[in-house]
Order: sequence, then C-alpha cells, then structure tokens
Amino acid sequence: MMRYTIVCLFFIVMAVAQTDKTSADDVADQGWARFRGAGGRGVSLADLPTKWSDTENLEWKTSLPGKGSSSPVVFENRIYLTSFTGYAMTDDDPGDRSQLQLHVLCFSLDDGQLIWDKEIAPSEEEQKASKRVTEHGYASPTPCVDAEAVYASFGPSGVVAFSHEGEPLWRCSVGTNTAGFGAAASPIVYRDLVIMNASIEDGAVYGIDKATGEVRWRTEGIDRAWTTPTLVPCADGKTDLVVNQKGAILGLDPDTGKRRWSCDGLDDYVVPCVIASGGLMYCSYGRSNTTIVLRSGGEGDVSQSHLVWEVPRGANVTSPVLVGDYLYWSHDKAIALCLRASDGEEMFRERMPTRGRVYGSIVSDGQKLFLTTRDAGILVIAASPEYHELATNQLGDESERFNATPAIVGDRLLIRSDRTLYSVRTK
Repeated sequence: MMRYTIVCLFFIVMAVAQTDKTSADDVADQGWARFRGAGGRGVSLADLPTKWSDTENLEWKTSLPGKGSSSPVVFENRIYLTSFTGYAMTDDDPGDRSQLQLHVLCFSLDDGQLIWDKEIAPSEEEQKASKRVTEHGYASPTPCVDAEAVYASFGPSGVVAFSHEGEPLWRCSVGTNTAGFGAAASPIVYRDLVIMNASIEDGAVYGIDKATGEVRWRTEGIDRAWTTPTLVPCADGKTDLVVNQKGAILGLDPDTGKRRWSCDGLDDYVVPCVIASGGLMYCSYGRSNTTIVLRSGGEGDVSQSHLVWEVPRGANVTSPVLVGDYLYWSHDKAIALCLRASDGEEMFRERMPTRGRVYGSIVSDGQKLFLTTRDAGILVIAASPEYHELATNQLGDESERFNATPAIVGDRLLIRSDRTLYSVRTK
C-alpha cells in the first residue's frame, strides 16, 4: 500500500510540474494568438495534411481587402489580420500616397467570411513606395489577440487596439522613423501590457497598458532590431523579456523594462526571433547568419558565463523552429537548413524550389516542417535530421506572392498571400 501511495504521489508531482512548465512556456499566449504562435516558437502539435492544392484539402479561401505580409492570428473562432489599400499596389505605378489606408480585418475561422474591416488613417511619416517597400508593404507586423482585444502595429502609424466586435479602443504612437524595408516587429501581450519593439521607429521598446493605450514604460537604446521580442521563463520564477539587437542580446524585466542582463552580440542588424526552450535561448544574427545559444536568466554581463555554443550558421531574416533535438530554418536565401541543437553541428543544407528570396518563417506540426516560398509554393519536409522532401504544394495563380508565415490552428494550416487567405485541412 505504501509503495502504491508513493508511486501515485510521484505521478501527481510530475503532472503538476508538467502543468507548471506548460504555463511558464506559453507565458501570455495560448494557441496561435501572436506571431508564430505560443512563445513565438512556430510549433503546434497537429495532424496537418502533407499535400494540398486548389482542389485537394483546401477547406476554404477568401479574397483579402488589400495587400500585406502579416500573418493570421486566431482567438476562438475568429481570425485577425492586417492589410493596406490605395497605394503601392504595384511596383511600376504606386499611385498617390494620400490614398493609403491601413486595415485591421476579422474573418470567421469556420468559412473564411469577412466579419469586419476597420480602416486606420496612416501617419504622414509613412515611407514612400519603392521596390524594397512594396515587396513587403505597409502591413507586415503580425497582430496579437487575447480575450479583451486585438492589437496591431503599423510601424510609424502606431499601435492600435480593437474589440472583438471591431470597436476602436485606442491608438498609441511609438515613434515615426523608418528604414529599409519598413516595419517588421510584431506586438506581444504580457499580463496587462502590450509590448512593442519600436527599435526602427524610436530606438526603444515600449510597455503599453493594454486597456488604455497609455505608455507604462519605455526602454531606450534598442539598435537595428526588426525582431519580435521573446518572453523567457527562468528557473528563479521570473520571466525575462529578451530582445536581440545589433551588438547585444538583452534581458529586460517585462513589468518595468529595466535591464537585468546583457550578452555581447554581433555588429549587425537582427530580424529573427529568439527561440527559448529547456532553459536555453537560440539567437540568430544578421548577414553573418550566426547562431548564438545562451542559458536563460542571469544578472549583469553574461557573455562568458551563459554562452553554450556559437556557429556561423543560421538565417538573416527568417526565424527557426526547434523540434526535438534539432533546429530548422527556411533560410531567406532559399535554403532548408538543419542544425543539431546540442552543439550546432550541421545536419543538412538543401536548396528550396525557388530562386527568389524567402521571407516567411518555417512552422511545424511536430512531425512535418512547412517552408513557404514567395512564388513556388510551400515545401513540406520531414522533421528529421536527414533531409526528406514530402511534397511541394501550390495555391492560387503564378502572380500571387506569399511573404507571410503560416499559422497552425487545430488541424488547419492558415496561409496568407498578398491577395488571398487560405485554410488547408485534411478532408
């Protein structure tokens, strides 16, 4: 009887520990309620189809009012997305910038029907159209959503909040500077805050009261970072807000914005998200395509004490996924890349079926990896250290461009092009 009791207590403790771990890992989001889903990891265990087309395993598709590169997010049975209209619809004839309109959109998850479309007047500081800008557009940051509202960023046009019924709640400016391809970092929710990396717009990270839109804290000195911040649970029970930027990786207190620790980084800009798992942080850097792995937590300068490994492998723009013991990328130079997570050893490097740049990040259902190309469909490969191509699936016509990272919601894969939203699901 005593042995039976001890065994039962063991499994109860393990179950509680696992519950605590799950809650800590997900921190402020459940499901696919922000860029790249829970924790920004790009992974959701699901049973997604391997093959699809316009006639196979396509649940529904819906035309989008406007263009954009943001990803869909979901709360309950509603999809939220952003777009822009009126200007920069084509490279050769952008039109009149005064006609630019920004949109927050809401669709039904069940059938893709548009529920509401809310327009936001852009800031006068929005960039003029150029080939670089129109390649991504004026709606690149992915919104985030919780039980109270949906929150969307439009770079120099600010952060906005709408109720689930489309009622405007607030608008907050986070700076009006512009650079390069335009805005990219996406907002995230932490407790009662919307956290926004406005490195490009203002050289700062903001903590915004999600109920009122008032700035609760602002941390300056964030340099050349287009990345969405990552919330990292620590062994001491705290949560770090990790921002990877030019020259340094920073750990901030998400409640106050105060710096807790820093690690020397590379002298280059940063776009990929930090991936946190198992007490480690996987950080990718700029044009050197370097990956730095750190132990989480710490105080002060952790450049030597917390470094686990560093290799000249990674990606310049796209964020990786960690599945099992391996890191995978859909590299922006159209390369499928796999590194062993324990030491950075390269497992494979294979050319993807496109000669164009890749801007959508890789996602996984735990068994398969989905690598989005702009013009040649989505490559599906096995989540394995040995390269195994399963399918290449195309949707729409040859003129559609797919810059957005897909979203995984239940047994659906939501795919956004510059003109259409698709739901792929096994029939």
